[in-house]
Amino acid sequence: MSTFDGLDFDDWVKAAFADTGGFTALVVLVEITERDASPAASTFFHVIGDEVEWKAVRRLFASAPGSWDGAAFFIATSSEGGPMEEPLARIELRRVEQMIDDDRLALNEGAFFDRRGRRLRIDEDEGAA
Repeated sequence: MSTFDGLDFDDWVKAAFADTGGFTALVVLVEITERDASPAASTFFHVIGDEVEWKAVRRLFASAPGSWDGAAFFIATSSEGGPMEEPLARIELRRVEQMIDDDRLALNEGAFFDRRGRRLRIDEDEGAA
């Protein structure tokens, strides 16, 4: 169901910050089973520097309700560039949640990582009817 591609969170966030100069990370935590990746919780935070590290982000997620096995990050920016205003970020996060509810493969449209900060990809279940 999922595969690793060798990239990690710390490298991804540095590259994303270099590309944007700052952004809002829309995050969906998921529980991964053999046949599904179910959304468990969601949040957002603003990235205003490239010093963000997986260990610190994982500590933030420790208080999330329920368990999680992976986290999908979607980059969002304001129309002027940089992080979004919080009300707009909430709306955009709901849109991302709906997109994932409609199709789990939408997790691949973000940057998807396991609990160790390794990049994941969700593959279609070829055994599904």
